[in-house]
Amino acid sequence: MAPSLPLLLLTLLLPISTKAGPDPQCTWSGQDQPGTTTLPVMHVFSPCSPFRPRASMSWEDTVLEMDSRDRARLIYLSSQLLVPKKSIVPLASGRQLLQSTTYIVRARVGSPAQTMFVSMDTSNDAAWIPCSGCVGCSSTVFNPARSPTFRSLSCQAAQCSQVPNPRCAGANCAFNMTYGSSTFLASLSQDSLALAADVVPGYTFGCLRHVTGSSVPPQGLLGLGRGPLSLMSQTQSLYKSTFSYCLPSYKSLNFSGSLKLGPAGQPLRMTYTPLLTNPRRPSLYYVNLIGVRIGRHPVDVPRGALAFNPATGAGTVIDSGIAFTRLVAPVYEAVRDAFRRRVRAPVSRLGGFDTCYVGKVVVPTVTFVFEGMNMTLGEENVMIHSTSGSLSCLAMAAAPGAGVGTVDSVVNVIATMQQQNHRVVFDVPNKRLGVSREPCT
Repeated sequence: MAPSLPLLLLTLLLPISTKAGPDPQCTWSGQDQPGTTTLPVMHVFSPCSPFRPRASMSWEDTVLEMDSRDRARLIYLSSQLLVPKKSIVPLASGRQLLQSTTYIVRARVGSPAQTMFVSMDTSNDAAWIPCSGCVGCSSTVFNPARSPTFRSLSCQAAQCSQVPNPRCAGANCAFNMTYGSSTFLASLSQDSLALAADVVPGYTFGCLRHVTGSSVPPQGLLGLGRGPLSLMSQTQSLYKSTFSYCLPSYKSLNFSGSLKLGPAGQPLRMTYTPLLTNPRRPSLYYVNLIGVRIGRHPVDVPRGALAFNPATGAGTVIDSGIAFTRLVAPVYEAVRDAFRRRVRAPVSRLGGFDTCYVGKVVVPTVTFVFEGMNMTLGEENVMIHSTSGSLSCLAMAAAPGAGVGTVDSVVNVIATMQQQNHRVVFDVPNKRLGVSREPCT
């Protein structure tokens, strides 16, 4: 029997424990192919994940908490469009929302290698690893003293100017920043990074020293953005700035998918849409969403509501850290109303999800129409289904608007539930993104 959605959502919300290791039967080695590396991508509730929760929560409560989590991350992404690059972000205290991302891969850091299960994040660049002595980090940390190849970078290193908010801690470079609802301080460091059979010597990353809040992934983060310190930039000669992932569905027995690094082994038949660049957030993967269809019928989206605007940050991004697609209010309201007209059943509400149904309904397909490419979603990508009752909800919501948080969201985000069981290819050299259906098991 497949794991239930409440258990899936629960893993994204509860405090994470790293005491219980992954199932010893799990195989985390990559599938070696010439010119490429394939790593298993696991949901945090996978039997192979060390982050499996140990408590229970009602389905309704998990959805409400997910709503809060996604809203917080979207406000974070939007606020980055407005924050000057060199601003100082103070370390703050207080009660925070849990922001742990949902998909992890295994990385080995140092020599001899120390294994860390790091979160994938397409909207960030530098990798972060919790290090020995870190205040506020999880119990699983990287110990630099055990790796003779580890070194700290000085304030004069070129990489020091490539991190947000750089500062000198003695002779060494450090930086601080926000991530979701957390803040952290890290020292800029280098050591070997191993992914499957590949070893990248002298990889630059942040060695976490102080973390406030619970948003930072417990064993670190692998930045898959487009900036100079991202995995793609630091391994350009190895992986040619190309990667893809296939995110597993909650119906998958093992929640298993794959991350393919490098151009070899990527799908031969695939349609693409151009990647757009926003100079104020060059790390984000912007695409040109030009329309939405419910079934075969185009949605009457207000003119200009989907337009890409580098000055304001408006447009559409593909993100690996938000669970449910968020659309700016005019777009969402048009999509929601068209969906309701097609389903024609009494509507109820659950938190920020305002299109829910009791009992079985016939669900139409939803198609995102991009420039040069369509992404058609079936029921498993469109609806959240309760396994403890008869309620189901449209798995999309309006982006936070005026008066919510500290900044209005101006971006549409195509989220992980809508990406599940699709191969998403990020081809940075050719400035394009491709999507095709693929069972991610």
